[in-house]
Amino acid sequence: MTKRLIACAILLACCGGALRAASESMTDRSLRQIVERQKEVLAAAAAQGDHVDAEALRTQAQAIAHDYDHLLATAPNYAPAYAAYGYFLDKVGMSKESIGLLLKANQLDPDIPMVKNQIGNYLAENGKPIEAAQYFLAAIKLDPKEPLYHYQLGRLLTVGRDTFVKSGEWTRAALDHATYNAFKQARDLAPDKFEYGYAFAQCFYDLEHPDWDEALKAWAAMEEKATTPLERETMRLHAANVLIKQGKLDHAKTLLDSVTEPDLQGQKAKLLPALTAKK
Repeated sequence: MTKRLIACAILLACCGGALRAASESMTDRSLRQIVERQKEVLAAAAAQGDHVDAEALRTQAQAIAHDYDHLLATAPNYAPAYAAYGYFLDKVGMSKESIGLLLKANQLDPDIPMVKNQIGNYLAENGKPIEAAQYFLAAIKLDPKEPLYHYQLGRLLTVGRDTFVKSGEWTRAALDHATYNAFKQARDLAPDKFEYGYAFAQCFYDLEHPDWDEALKAWAAMEEKATTPLERETMRLHAANVLIKQGKLDHAKTLLDSVTEPDLQGQKAKLLPALTAKK
């Protein structure tokens, strides 16, 4: 719940900035005011974490929903309101109620990338990866510099690989190419986001014909970004795994010998037999 609230607060901050940037009508102003209240409520709830007052949050959310309903009653064709309301409901766990609003926003204005992305999320979570991919691709086309859209496409293609290949619409080679590019774009667009860099480095394991030299460079780059001994040694384990696949056993052994964190000894032990078997 806390992660959802934080994500929603960030989204609302972006929405609020976009609304203020434009010349405001009365309808724009009403939406901006709702978004600003919504942002405050969700940010406060996120700050409280597990100690959030659920009943107070529910009451505040109901008031915000009432404001949205009133706004849409006066402006029934106002796509940004449907989009913002849909985001809000999804982030507080009401995805089924959210999707109708998002679809309405998409019908009224098919050029809102975050709406495409949210619909894609809903479809992916409900077992429709092929349909979801089309929405993620549409979001990327509308906003190619948003790393989140590339990252989510990469995750979808990875998790749904068998479904995509069995559909006959994707070859394994095309799927691998798209997966690699999606994670690489996410990493390159947000080089400071650890999660995207890690996903890119990890994606080589899922490719049919991986470039292990590039994978090794990716894990080395992640080790440089690591901020704790546990993170650094985790990256070394991955690098050692890649070196074993390449047959570079001496280098792999050197890296494994440097892994001393107690929490990683189980993973290290799993690699040692592979190291021995290669000799």
